[in-house]
Amino acid sequence: MHRRQFIASSVAMTATMAVPAWAQTYPERPIHITQGFAAGGNADVIARLIGNEMARKLGQPLVVDAQPGAGGTLAAGNVARSKPDGYNLLLATGGHAVAGALYSKLPYRTVESFEMVSTITFFPFLLVVRADSRYRNLQDVLSDAKAKPGAVAFGSAGVGSTHHLAGELLGIMTKVELLHVPYRGDSASTTALLGEEVPMTVAPPTAVLQHIKAGKLRAIAVSSAQRWAQMPDLPTIAEQGVAGYDVRSWAGVMAPAGTPRAVIDRLSAEVAQAIKQPNVRASLEEMGGEVRSSSPEEMKTMVAAELARWTRLVAERNIPRE
Repeated sequence: MHRRQFIASSVAMTATMAVPAWAQTYPERPIHITQGFAAGGNADVIARLIGNEMARKLGQPLVVDAQPGAGGTLAAGNVARSKPDGYNLLLATGGHAVAGALYSKLPYRTVESFEMVSTITFFPFLLVVRADSRYRNLQDVLSDAKAKPGAVAFGSAGVGSTHHLAGELLGIMTKVELLHVPYRGDSASTTALLGEEVPMTVAPPTAVLQHIKAGKLRAIAVSSAQRWAQMPDLPTIAEQGVAGYDVRSWAGVMAPAGTPRAVIDRLSAEVAQAIKQPNVRASLEEMGGEVRSSSPEEMKTMVAAELARWTRLVAERNIPRE
């Protein structure tokens, strides 16, 4: 019995020693959360919400860094190359998997270059037109696009964004050719729509809801399989004749590959606790999201599945890989 106890104690001690000493006192300085889109956009808002709440429990500031460019890949590349010590995190969105499908020479691997921490929220997109648009519903758009292939444009937050491929998927499933017009973030695409540069955009609720409420814009469809709770009268794309259409983006936290598991587990638990807080949850739900955390393994499986889905779409649509 004594020998068995000695062996068990030795194994436990070895496991503890395998974790770097600094990981046991983590965090000891500010943590940076990098997001790859324009300040004030969906990713930025989510990063600040989560960062502020996590800082309260971790006892260190979580500084949000906006590094827009190349569909979020600039930020992802910088985080992937950073030291795997838990002090450099990535607020990734659905665009992370899209970029993996769309870009052929990324400086990182979409799944393998990161340790997944936890998902935060899943949210739909709105297909939005100006309030004075002659497009009253999705069928109006599709009829026009069928009559004039490539003449009907949609704006998005940029090449490689989930918004972009949501529009491409709509084209595939309805056999129409839509013209994609990329902008530098949601704010820019919304400004373009208001300024009549494009007739419609694919955008997250956060980017357009205030303009819808002000009577300047009008949503004609929601991209998720179910209607959005905040606009229950707005039909889904599937309900308007595109059976099986279901596109939602997501947001979650990642760290560079090689970050100690003890740190990943701590961060994952803190994300889960942060999104349970009533104020955080309410804010995320107001953005149109389904608030849901995950284990690192669950998030890894989800990102890999999304990468496979968008890779197939890029091939089917013959979208040139950049």
